[in-house]
Amino acid sequence: MKLIGITGMSGSGKSNATSYLASLGYNVIYFGKVILDEIEKKNLELTPQNEELIREELRKKYGMNAIAKYLLDDIRKSFEDKNTVLDGVYSFDEYKLLKEEFKDNFKLIAVVSDKDIRYDRVSTRVYRKLTREEILKRDYEEIEELGKGGTIAIADYYVNNNGSIENFNKRLKEIIEGMDK
Repeated sequence: MKLIGITGMSGSGKSNATSYLASLGYNVIYFGKVILDEIEKKNLELTPQNEELIREELRKKYGMNAIAKYLLDDIRKSFEDKNTVLDGVYSFDEYKLLKEEFKDNFKLIAVVSDKDIRYDRVSTRVYRKLTREEILKRDYEEIEELGKGGTIAIADYYVNNNGSIENFNKRLKEIIEGMDK
């Protein structure tokens, strides 16, 4: 079985990578769902500010690997039965927890794209749209507060998402097939 984490900055194409792996039959565990569920549970409006509030609250209370800790049993169960993709490994502490738990069975793919391309994507998407100012603020938070730069730097594989979806999926396919060798 394969356990693959996806990391990258907002708008880089993490969801596209996850969707592609799901189309290959992978179970999907979406890390951001923990935040969204908590927002709903507290009857808060879904805004970038409330997402940030909940992320900070959970990590302050449970540590920088709070989301991975929360999902660890689900990840174990999924990984026992089927190839699994983790959408949104954000903090370096989450990476370290997953690597310690799953050793060489856990591989991390970083999805990268130029900043202007990411910003254009996020500012024009329908769901969870952010302004350029909001995305810049989020970038800083993810790098400075979450250590996301570390997850991107230590990734096992990289997928450049500046071009076509066909080239993007082709690179993902190469990575997945290369893991079998």
